[in-house]
Amino acid sequence: MLNFARTRAQQRTNRSMLPGGVDYPDPKRKNNVVGKILLAAALTALCIIMLKQSPSFNAPSRFSLHEEGVTHVLVTGGAGYIGSHAALRLLRDGHRVTIVDNLSRGNLGAVKVLQELFPEPGRLQFIYADLGDPKAVNQIFSQNAFDAVMHFAAVAYVGESTMDPLKYYHNITSNTLVVLESMAAHDVKTLIYSSTCATYGEPEKMPITEETPQVPINPYGKAKKMAEDIILDFSKNSDMAVMILRYFNVIGSDPEGRLGEAPRPELREHGRISGACFDAARGIINGLKVKGTDYKTHDGTCVRDYIDVTDLVDAHVKALEKAMPGKVGIYNVGTGKGRSVKEFVEACKKATGVDIKIDYLPRRPGDYAEVYSDPSKIRNELNWTARYTDLQESLQIAWRWQKSHRNGYGTPLVTSS
Repeated sequence: MLNFARTRAQQRTNRSMLPGGVDYPDPKRKNNVVGKILLAAALTALCIIMLKQSPSFNAPSRFSLHEEGVTHVLVTGGAGYIGSHAALRLLRDGHRVTIVDNLSRGNLGAVKVLQELFPEPGRLQFIYADLGDPKAVNQIFSQNAFDAVMHFAAVAYVGESTMDPLKYYHNITSNTLVVLESMAAHDVKTLIYSSTCATYGEPEKMPITEETPQVPINPYGKAKKMAEDIILDFSKNSDMAVMILRYFNVIGSDPEGRLGEAPRPELREHGRISGACFDAARGIINGLKVKGTDYKTHDGTCVRDYIDVTDLVDAHVKALEKAMPGKVGIYNVGTGKGRSVKEFVEACKKATGVDIKIDYLPRRPGDYAEVYSDPSKIRNELNWTARYTDLQESLQIAWRWQKSHRNGYGTPLVTSS
């Protein structure tokens, strides 16, 4: 206690006293504080100078530079079902990939899977952005050195398009224009456009060739055709390499089980028939609703050309490889064989091992009776042929992912195959 008191007394002798017992800081002590501040500032400045002299500090992002031997592909909608599978294939083939997605239909979980598979710097980046925002899109193009664009981003449900057509014209047609304008402004020379067989409508003759007249009968198909028209008009006075792929009904998932289809719960009503079959098999919905049994087909249900997502992605990659400056390629991507909805349901029952309850309902607005492709052109010009043509096998592969990912891209479950 005595030592403590003396110490405090000694400290107070270092201060001067004003009348009334009010003390004030010693000028020498104030100078010490100022000196410490100046020293800290000097050290901070020195650290900044040293960091700036470091090669890694000044080095621009690899995504902002063109690199010989590396193709940097912008994948719009790359968090979605088809886009994520395309990104996986591009990364596996050694490409640099930037995914742009607003996650309105995509899954961040799919992006995380890709990031875990390809963690190396300069391989993959994800940018959260809406293609309907021209300023944001232009900034993305100005900050990245893209060599090509694979444009998947789109809302894509026929039934929904009849109920909310303006959403489809904005999201598909308008947003494609925004992407195209940014490509032109930043001299990106290759576009692979993911289109649809819905642009053909309901042709009088089967199979559908690339010369079949495009007479779409629903807003989804119309919006896609408008986007195609914009691209084709622009290409007439441009040296851009353009590939347009019109594909049919997509099924399946990554054979190695890394990715799958995980539509948002609120969109299940509008989703693909495969998703509905799996939901029924898992008991999420009470049976499967087949809409339309009075079409002019062999069993009264719609006939479609089902293309496995792995084959579809392969077609996009081959299109990227074959794209030529100033040239436009338009290709149907399908198996060339139509399957009815009833046949599909039977294959799904076998794939899942579940005797799914079927409810037959009236037709869905905007649907057409029969659509399947003639894939001769893409086979002859791009050397592409569908390999996963066993409907039941494709569904079995997708079912394995569904069973082990009951929460979509939430926590995966360990199940037997």
